[in-house]
Amino acid sequence: MTASDTRESGQAAPIYITMVAGLLFLALAFFAVGQAGATHNGAQSAADAAALAAAQESRDQFREDLLGGLLDPGFLDDIFNGNPLGTFNGCQEAGRFADRNGADLKPQDGSAGCDWATGGRWGFTVRVITQKPMGENILPGTADEKAEASATAVVESRCHFEPAEEESESPSDGESPEDGEEPADPVEDEPVSPGALDCDGGLDWLIDPENLDLLPDMADLFSVRLAQD
Repeated sequence: MTASDTRESGQAAPIYITMVAGLLFLALAFFAVGQAGATHNGAQSAADAAALAAAQESRDQFREDLLGGLLDPGFLDDIFNGNPLGTFNGCQEAGRFADRNGADLKPQDGSAGCDWATGGRWGFTVRVITQKPMGENILPGTADEKAEASATAVVESRCHFEPAEEESESPSDGESPEDGEEPADPVEDEPVSPGALDCDGGLDWLIDPENLDLLPDMADLFSVRLAQD
């Protein structure tokens, strides 16, 4: 090996070392970014699950209120043809599902991390923070940082209320008894069906006053979906 070859080999060695070090740094940087992305994705999944759980719980608990108003056409029109608004706060379920997914509700601006959705919608907006930080990595100052995320889930009607047609009075209604006849005892009006629910998926349910307990599942009457905050 000549002196020239030795000099060239000695000059190339630092270049190779620098290249290898650069590649290792890039690999670690990509790993750190991926770790941060995975932590944020976990936070978003927890927020989505918590918001959906709160909305589903509110929807399911609305069954009792719905049963109480099934014979009221005005109530049914507001719920299924208007803008339905539930009454049960499902935020307790939001906290449970956030914890199951490694996160906690994050209080903010005086709220507990779960609130009714804005804009007159039936739903809930949830904010969460991960229980575990990112951990040690090459990005300075991020080891103790936790990921945050928010999500909104809303409840929407899957049905349209069709009111029953009003029956016209018979000609004999209101006539006074003929001379010598005793007036008939008044007959109590039997409850009549207020109408029917025409729902997605081909479900048509005629409201029967004698069988209100046959109300379809709440999941058949109302859907739950994620929405914009």
